[in-house]
Amino acid sequence: MIKVQAEDFDMGAELEALSQGRQNVGAVASFLGLVRDVAGPGELSAMTLEHYPGMTEKQLERLEAEALERWPLDRVLIIHRHGRLEPGDRIVLCAATSAHRQAAFEACAFLMDWLKTKAPFWKLEEVGGQANWVEAKETDDEAAARWNENKQH
Repeated sequence: MIKVQAEDFDMGAELEALSQGRQNVGAVASFLGLVRDVAGPGELSAMTLEHYPGMTEKQLERLEAEALERWPLDRVLIIHRHGRLEPGDRIVLCAATSAHRQAAFEACAFLMDWLKTKAPFWKLEEVGGQANWVEAKETDDEAAARWNENKQH
């Protein structure tokens, strides 16, 4: 399930809905991303996330499908917010359900690594009264590259 939204979300309610009535599920793994108050050498006052509606959802659906193909998962959930967010705000939730924990853990790691590099979101950080677009990080590309090497699990 894919949700791209400006509104905040309730992590507990989302995870409950994901696993409710699923007696074949033995594991729910999740990752919750929050907006930090630091950006480089300065203090972040806000971050604005922009995206390309339609294209973003299609890309996230491709990531979801790939995770479902790679691991024996029951369900996948990706919620990604857009708009202006402040430090402490929830920004992203990835979750996977499976009969076993390892598949769920690996799928969450895969989804987050690929969200950082493949999802069409653009971040504008407000630091010290100035707004700057966030550049892609080589470390994010390196993290995502490991999944190309380990295509089948």
